[in-house]
Amino acid sequence: MALARSLQQRGGPTALFEARHRLGGRVLSARSNAGLALDLGPTWFWPETQPLLTGLIAELGLSDFAQHDDGTVLHLNEADKAAEQISGPPIHQGARRLSGGMTSLIEALARDLPRSCIHLGHELTRIVDCGTHVRLIFATATESVAIEARRAVLALPPRLLADHVGFFPALDDATFEAMRNAETWMAAQAKVVIAYDQAHWRDRGQSGNAFVSHEQAVIGEIFDACDEGGDRAALGGFLAFPPDLREAFAVGLPLLMDSQMVQLFGSALEGGEQHYQDWAAERFTCSAQDRTTPRGEHSEIANPMLRRALWEGRLHLGGAETASHAAGYLEGALNAARRIERAIARTATEGARPPAAIGEGLSGNEASLAWFGAWVAAQRDAAFDDYRQRLNRSLATQQREQLTQLAVLGAMEQVFAAALQVLDALTLDLRDVAVERGRSALMPEIQKPFRDVMQSLLDDAVAFNRTSCALSNFPFEHKPSKDYVQTILRDIAAAWQEFSLAANRLLLAKAEATRRQPTGVPS
Repeated sequence: MALARSLQQRGGPTALFEARHRLGGRVLSARSNAGLALDLGPTWFWPETQPLLTGLIAELGLSDFAQHDDGTVLHLNEADKAAEQISGPPIHQGARRLSGGMTSLIEALARDLPRSCIHLGHELTRIVDCGTHVRLIFATATESVAIEARRAVLALPPRLLADHVGFFPALDDATFEAMRNAETWMAAQAKVVIAYDQAHWRDRGQSGNAFVSHEQAVIGEIFDACDEGGDRAALGGFLAFPPDLREAFAVGLPLLMDSQMVQLFGSALEGGEQHYQDWAAERFTCSAQDRTTPRGEHSEIANPMLRRALWEGRLHLGGAETASHAAGYLEGALNAARRIERAIARTATEGARPPAAIGEGLSGNEASLAWFGAWVAAQRDAAFDDYRQRLNRSLATQQREQLTQLAVLGAMEQVFAAALQVLDALTLDLRDVAVERGRSALMPEIQKPFRDVMQSLLDDAVAFNRTSCALSNFPFEHKPSKDYVQTILRDIAAAWQEFSLAANRLLLAKAEATRRQPTGVPS
């Protein structure tokens, strides 16, 4: 929705298709009888670590307030005993909530979109690459609908794409594997928010935060879900029961949840107004793999294979689970939207101008260096592909030491070697280029574009390793330590220095050859 809004503001024709008959996906708020917004999906945002979401909330003019964390925390460790009180730092660490619930964010985004561009009840079933455009096939309640577009962005969780959408031609194996391995954040969870006549726990100096860790736990984690002033009261919680157990106890689950609240906070909380959402039962949220696979350690950096433009830029994967930061969260969704918006703008520009037009408006060395910088930036995907190939070869030959280090270094050295050849063929006028202490004045511009490529390759390698099943038996490589990453950085820096020295020698040699040419002979 944020991407569609941004593209609309830029004046581009955009259409948004949603399988559900409401907008928002995992963002869902209910209303209590007293009018309190109860978040059954995402609830919080953190200004210190989520700048994109915080900025969007401010841009839309939405009001927010701090999550209530004041007071003691309860811990119920044994099913037949009372909860103990524990103290410590604030549980939610500066989290804030939106007045009116997180759905108010969806409503605000929707207000900025023309009604004619929003199509609800359209389930994507197939997508076809037609060479110059893509064709998307949707199923509605009554018919099959075909839509053609220059570009498509699929904002579904990657596992749902793998489960429900046919790609023609089929995606490459590495991308499909990355999709299957991308756990959908919170997809197999269930959440309950219970409204009460007043916040009795606050009256007793309790924060509303509680943890239940015994084997019969029904709700594992509980938090205060009142409005900003606490006048309209509620508690929220995440179910401890796994999906199959929630199904088995479906009839008695409301009574079990009510009983646990009474055990924790007292009889005043008996008979609260329950609002319950089981996301594992949502076919547009939870894949079969999410439902049956135990939740692993959450990685906030997605496999970089999910961030690559497909079909020559006509197809982008844009779910929150594809993000390079805060994957799975609302911040991750905005991270993905920003990445794709930049990619669309870049491909639109490239499509309107031939490659030779890079550096248009510049002349001489400036134009040549702009072209060289664009060439270097374009090596990111090739460098990452080279890294994966080197890594796979090492695994195939059962090498066990320095896998990431050697593969990253080899891939980067390949880029440097190719760059020297490109630089040698570049048209440069070196006659009036200054040389100070044996260093050509052009070197800073030659070096600058490599910084992003080097950092991007290392970040992508670390993210790929964390999501790679093949590396799970190599802990040192699967989750590289800070010291290991620093060692790799030093290796890359040394290779960059060698490239820089070689590039400088090349420039000096070309300059000397130019000076030796007879006057009037073209260089």
